[in-house]
Amino acid sequence: MKKKIAVIALTGILAAGPAFASGYRIPEQSLNATALSGAYVANTPNADASYYNPANMSWLENKWQTDASVTWIHLTSVEYTDATPAKSGASHNEDFGLPNLHVVSPEYNNFRFGLSVVYPYGLSKRWDNAFPKASAEEFTLKTYELNPSIAYKFNDKFSIGGGLRVLYAEGVVKSYAAPPVLGSILSRDMDGDTTEYGYNLAATFRPVDNLSLAVTYRSKIDLDIEGDAHLYSSLGPEYTGSASVSIPAPAVLTLATSYTCNSGKTTAEIAYDKTYWSAYDKLDFNYSRDFSTHPAFAVFDNPKAKNWENSNAFRIGLTHKCTERLTAMLGFAIDKTPVPDQTLGFELPDSDAKLYSFGLRYQPSDTLTIGAAYLYDDKESRTITGANSSGINGTFDNSAAHLVTAGLQYRF
Repeated sequence: MKKKIAVIALTGILAAGPAFASGYRIPEQSLNATALSGAYVANTPNADASYYNPANMSWLENKWQTDASVTWIHLTSVEYTDATPAKSGASHNEDFGLPNLHVVSPEYNNFRFGLSVVYPYGLSKRWDNAFPKASAEEFTLKTYELNPSIAYKFNDKFSIGGGLRVLYAEGVVKSYAAPPVLGSILSRDMDGDTTEYGYNLAATFRPVDNLSLAVTYRSKIDLDIEGDAHLYSSLGPEYTGSASVSIPAPAVLTLATSYTCNSGKTTAEIAYDKTYWSAYDKLDFNYSRDFSTHPAFAVFDNPKAKNWENSNAFRIGLTHKCTERLTAMLGFAIDKTPVPDQTLGFELPDSDAKLYSFGLRYQPSDTLTIGAAYLYDDKESRTITGANSSGINGTFDNSAAHLVTAGLQYRF
């Protein structure tokens, strides 16, 4: 497949990710996860356990379990107000649909097997105003993960699990600028892809019937993207040739505990995520021509510092069985941004966030459950004082995301 990578391409491919999670992660990969703001690791009673905590597959009903959902994501227009009014602008609204699938097998000699198809990173940011557009006319990332998993139950109190992560990523980057040094228009255009591999591990301990203690870990995956680069100006093409760059999909450690009370009707879960964003320290392109001393294009050849920081998220979820067939869920989370002031850019004007969510599951029959969930991610305003490495000297407002998930679970 032909691939084109613009010279500034991946400056934002991964950073162009969602405006509703730390960095460019998308934690919400099922109905239950959306409804509980991601507080869904220690208590995972459906087939989506294969992704969120494969060790918990051991305690699912001994049948084939399936969980399918689709999530509609709406990103609001981000407003940027610069100290120099001519540099101000607003990003596009963005809308996406993400389907997900999870399957778990019956038990075989204390083993359970699972498979998940999810979309763990990505999305897009687009600007039309001249100043933001020069670095982020469009940055779009799509990722697809195939995650086969296995669990082994030692006894009724302890189970372990793990799996193989197969991650496919593709991106599109466009930028448009009129730098004074050239006196001409520069355009950058790309699309590229890669397939990479990693793993995930999990363990759950149930010291008593109504208490679960869980830990999960997803490995870091380096996305080594290769393709053909195109950089050109109104004076004519400047570069066409091979290019490559490596960017991390960071490791994630999650600790969680859940407790069930009220005669088994109510379950509360608390979860803590640590995402190892410090792996994203710089962005360094490699291609067949040396631009390091070019009067205008050296910026595309020299490494660009990112210096992201490890980030924390704190989540709480409440699940209540209202009747034999109706279950309600509520969630709340505090999500910290990994992006420091100095390297914040228009490709991802990220900030700390608070998440609010709720959902319902209804069981019309013994084999089928249907449901819907809503999540609101409210990003804080963020102000950069004194131009940073991207020339930003202003405030980002109105950054938020709305997620609506519809799904079903089927057992046979």
